[in-house]
Amino acid sequence: MAFSTTSSRSADMAKLLLIGRLGKDPEVRYTKTEKEYISYTIATSNQGPVPEGAQPTTTWHHVLSFNPGANNYLRTLKRGSLVFAEANFELRQPDPNADPDSPEGQRQIFLRHESIRVLRVPRGEAEENVSE
Repeated sequence: MAFSTTSSRSADMAKLLLIGRLGKDPEVRYTKTEKEYISYTIATSNQGPVPEGAQPTTTWHHVLSFNPGANNYLRTLKRGSLVFAEANFELRQPDPNADPDSPEGQRQIFLRHESIRVLRVPRGEAEENVSE
């Protein structure tokens, strides 16, 4: 991975496109200043060649949404839904004064929700919707 030392421009961005399943129902949370946001987790599986005897690995991506309009929709999503999500990606460097074992003392990936589309609902959900 290479990083540039030149100053950023307003057109610079980092995006992450994810296709995976929601690990649990999206959760309503609050910042220290009582601003509401939604937290959700998408599980993706590495689909490349797997060494003999090894199992494919799952990566868990934690995404935060601070957009009230999007949050209303995110509340309706259910665990197990196959989704296509787009998020802004930010790498936060550790605080040199923090305990290295604390979250503040470690490098963190921050994913900010931009959009999401449900590709497939969980099987139980689809059967419930047909019977109603």
